[in-house]
Amino acid sequence: MIEAFGNFLIGGDYVVGIFVFAILMIINLVVITKGAGRVSEVSARFTLDALPGKQMAIDADLNAGLLTPEEAKRRRQEVATEADFYGSMDGASKFVKGDAVAGILILVINIVGGIILGVVSHDLGFGEAAQTYVLLAIGDALVAQVPALLLSIAAAAIVTRVTSDHDLSGQISAQFGVGKAWLPVAAILTFLGVLPGMPHFIILPAAALAWFVTWRLRKAASAAPEAPAEEPIPENPAHIEWTDVSDGAVLGLEIGYGLISLVDERKEAPLMGRITGIRRQLSRELGFVIPMIRVKDNLALGPNQYRITVAGVVVGEDEIWPDDLLALDSGDLTQTVDGRAARDPTFGLDAVWITPDRRSEAVIAGYTVVDPSTVVATHLNHLVAHNAAELFGMDEARKLLDTLKEVAPQLADGLSPNPLSLAQITALCRALLSEGVPLKDFRRIAEAMIVVARPDIGTEALAEAVRQKIGSLIIQTIVPVKMPLPVVTLDGELEGLLAQAMRVAGDAQHPIEPALAQRLIEQVGEAAQPLLAQARNFAIVTSPVARRALARLFKPHLPETPVLSFLEIPDGKPVEVVAVVGSESRINRVERLQAA
Repeated sequence: MIEAFGNFLIGGDYVVGIFVFAILMIINLVVITKGAGRVSEVSARFTLDALPGKQMAIDADLNAGLLTPEEAKRRRQEVATEADFYGSMDGASKFVKGDAVAGILILVINIVGGIILGVVSHDLGFGEAAQTYVLLAIGDALVAQVPALLLSIAAAAIVTRVTSDHDLSGQISAQFGVGKAWLPVAAILTFLGVLPGMPHFIILPAAALAWFVTWRLRKAASAAPEAPAEEPIPENPAHIEWTDVSDGAVLGLEIGYGLISLVDERKEAPLMGRITGIRRQLSRELGFVIPMIRVKDNLALGPNQYRITVAGVVVGEDEIWPDDLLALDSGDLTQTVDGRAARDPTFGLDAVWITPDRRSEAVIAGYTVVDPSTVVATHLNHLVAHNAAELFGMDEARKLLDTLKEVAPQLADGLSPNPLSLAQITALCRALLSEGVPLKDFRRIAEAMIVVARPDIGTEALAEAVRQKIGSLIIQTIVPVKMPLPVVTLDGELEGLLAQAMRVAGDAQHPIEPALAQRLIEQVGEAAQPLLAQARNFAIVTSPVARRALARLFKPHLPETPVLSFLEIPDGKPVEVVAVVGSESRINRVERLQAA
């Protein structure tokens, strides 16, 4: 068989056989085997390097409840099988390369050994022995090289395949079953077949076969039944869905049709990018993920109006002009600029809407000039931050506990469900957020909750006790660590009389008599006015008994000013008393002790 194969393939000329064998060896060893080996080596390295990350991703999905234990076990097995496969293919490519190299060595040994055997053992001349044994050696090498070449091609096809839902045979069948892929093959073969000097009787039948396969595949594709298009279900005007009467978005921004350009992606949507930045920044500052903000148009609004809603409640609205700029009065103007008079929706500053070509003039005059998307974004940021408690629910509390469990599992287990339920934790967090206390250091807050938790006191009392444990966290949101805390306090005798009035009022929601409350607001406002004019942060400090009532009293009038109790200020924190409210006969003896 070897002699017949050699005579048929190389025509009995061993010199031709050497060239044919060399060509096959170069194709196999240099092109196919080397490429397949490199691919398998790189695939194995990257697959093994990614193995820890894949295992961690599976564990994270399992802990998050996205996978069942059975699914996680199956995915781990798939990852291990993939790593074993690429590792084995890396070794298999070395066997294929070794087979190709062995063919060269066997050819040399057969030629040398055959010539020696013919001359020594069979008394043949050197030329006759070379003619006989070299022909047989090359025939044997070619017989062995053809399956080696096929093996190398098969190994290369396996390691270079793209991962998909189909196995290797399914991928190859799908690729060979595409009619569009056969069309250029048939065209190229036809072109080669008609060229002068080409083997027409070999190429033209191959071209005819390619055209036939192309025709059959395209005919089969056109005859395949198309999926019937789903007919639209006619809308029944009497049918009402839950989505028609409810809106799942907690945060909403409604705009008039004149402001659509601010959220149009074809115009780079400047407002949408700012909204994303607001959510990211507030989430980082408050300690929980701010929900998505749904932006939609509302034809009930004016063309240039917008409205901000939190939990379905309108918390702010105003009017802007998308093609103009808002020039804010900084309080130190050298001259005024004519424009459409307005007020800044966030801080209530005097402002004017000006055309873009007057921007330089306004800046020189001392105005702070902002674009319409910045006006809306600043207003949105301000309102979301002040309504953070409305955005925090039991789902957010559960996610905080889950995150805490990853870093401090014993602390999380000691907090919930005993001594505090999820509902109590939610209420405490909302109470802190309502007074501007962020939850970003939830570990410290959780430790305070465990310390003060008692079954015999209510949520408000628990919140007051937690505040006293985390006083340093509250103080650092007001002033830097090295700066003294500016405070406005109440006169000592007024404090005592006010505390006595609180005890008399009991658990009343508004325990302070209206006339006394009004006079307190006026005097605290007068004392705070210089600090507000200087944009200085300060706090109102009072006794623990009166803190909650005074915080509720001053919040509508001084929303940016925290009300602290003496026990919330750390011992080592320096304090600067900038004003003492009281006198005036102790505000008429606390309005005659709350009108008896």
